[in-house]
Amino acid sequence: MADEVVLLDTYYSMFGMRVRIALAEKGVEYEYREENLVNKSPVLLEMNPVHKKIPVLIHNGKPICESLIIVEYIDEVYEAGRRIWSTKGEQQEAAKKDLLEALKLLEAELGDKHYFGGDNFGFLDVALIPFYSWFHAYETCGNFSIEEHCPKLIEWAKRCMEKQTVSKSLADPNKVYDFVLVLKKRHGIE
Repeated sequence: MADEVVLLDTYYSMFGMRVRIALAEKGVEYEYREENLVNKSPVLLEMNPVHKKIPVLIHNGKPICESLIIVEYIDEVYEAGRRIWSTKGEQQEAAKKDLLEALKLLEAELGDKHYFGGDNFGFLDVALIPFYSWFHAYETCGNFSIEEHCPKLIEWAKRCMEKQTVSKSLADPNKVYDFVLVLKKRHGIE
């Protein structure tokens, strides 16, 4: 199933421009729907029923509102990761599912490219590679393998780690796991 991404926006909105830049930087293909803010479409009213404002990003039928929230959509990966080490049972399973869905979305965007921007290590790679330091903790706490579900993403991460600028800057995954154990203890999570 291909991702369906729709942006409800208007050309003169500086907040919409922010989202369009972020989508372009990430190379995300999307359908642009120009909104008439005097006569708002039924889709806009349905997708943002409280504020009835643009921009609204609709990803596979799910609306994301507020430009900064849309731009920070990638943070979903971190949030799901936190729930993996801070919950148990059904909540942890749901968190693993959420994390893997987000990572699969990233992997689909990566495709067969060496880096998210193509042949060159760039902006999105810099933004995403720090999450790799946490994969060991997520996998250990959640008892699963990210590589099993997202092998291309792990190949990308290993390719990034070959860059000295990356390998010298990222935290040791074992130390991150030790830190997570401290957090679990501090929060009374056994």
